[in-house]
Amino acid sequence: MSLIGKEIQPFNASAYQAGSGDFIEVTEENMKGQWSVVCFYPADFTFVCPTELEDLQSQYATLKELGVEVYSVSTDTHFTHKAWHDHSDAIGKIEYTMIGDPSQRISRGFDVLNEEEGLAQRGTFIVDPDGIVQAAEINADGIGRDASTLVGKIKAAQYVRNNPGEVCPAKWEEGSDTLKPSLDLVGKI
Repeated sequence: MSLIGKEIQPFNASAYQAGSGDFIEVTEENMKGQWSVVCFYPADFTFVCPTELEDLQSQYATLKELGVEVYSVSTDTHFTHKAWHDHSDAIGKIEYTMIGDPSQRISRGFDVLNEEEGLAQRGTFIVDPDGIVQAAEINADGIGRDASTLVGKIKAAQYVRNNPGEVCPAKWEEGSDTLKPSLDLVGKI
């Protein structure tokens, strides 16, 4: 079942705010009023996961400039996130919020929970300021994600939101032509 166009489900979770070093509470309301990226991964202290989260950190400043907040989520606790942050060179670079989901409620709500293993799959979601999922990507455990692709997707999602009646074609880049779906375009692309 696709989550595209659907509002994120309510949740309440403890998180490690890596930028400040604090433990905080996060709900779905924190993701409203701004653009959000929610990045699920299987587990702390693993192999592909730190490469992905470090790569996501490399895009964090650009995402913040676009008005986007980033949240990583695994079924580990917020305490485990802090320990990982304190002991991994890659994870030690992270400044965004790392949400603990030991209850698996958030992972279930985004439909990325591997029930047999009790771990989240590699899912990335772009959530608009209304809390509506605008884009989703889910990879198999052995396939790491490239965070640089998020920037273009978010720019396109923001453009479409701010320009009703226009859509962004494949490989659209900021400033390039968009399309206005109409009877005049049918069969001409």
